[in-house]
Amino acid sequence: MTDVPYWIVFFGAALAFSLSPGPDLLYVISRTIAQGTKVGLASAAGLWAGAFVHVLAVAFGLSAILMASAEAFTVVKYIGAAYLSYLGMQALRSQGTRFDLPPNKVPTVTPAHAFRQGILVDVLNPKVAIFFMAFLPQFVRPDHGSPSMQLVGLGALVIIVAIPVESFFVLAASRTTVFFRQHHRTSIWLDRMLGSILVMLGIRLALLDQHQ
Repeated sequence: MTDVPYWIVFFGAALAFSLSPGPDLLYVISRTIAQGTKVGLASAAGLWAGAFVHVLAVAFGLSAILMASAEAFTVVKYIGAAYLSYLGMQALRSQGTRFDLPPNKVPTVTPAHAFRQGILVDVLNPKVAIFFMAFLPQFVRPDHGSPSMQLVGLGALVIIVAIPVESFFVLAASRTTVFFRQHHRTSIWLDRMLGSILVMLGIRLALLDQHQ
């Protein structure tokens, strides 16, 4: 495979995966709708950082454990499902995101907090590891150096492709909901919607089969 067709196939597949309405995209959009652009972008950045953890795991063989061991897969899956459900219950119990807080108060979810949550959400999703493990090795070329370094580079490129795509969706979601987020009663319902989505994502993750 020559370089041009190789990269066309690779970037085309990476873009298609980024545009697919999967759990990651749904997560960052719901975060944005409920809590604003900064939290949405921070959540997305956390997912990208978490995805790179999976890339490193694939490159150095750790993800093989998830593929080979049903017990390891199940443990990680249920921890991730429990964490998503925990975040969802927090949002369901929220009294709404306020934008008229006194100067000495801060929102309950800061961008830094959202970033850390995004990392955990992605790291605790074994299907992300399995995706990278299934996708990246197809593009490793024996005559292009260390397979591990190729996997790291290819994984980083997949994440780089996702950055503008998910950022666009965050900004679009923010623009369509900026009015509603400035009204407290509506803000409460937006947090309820966020909580419901997170709980549903947790249930979906808990029900995933290792070989799906």
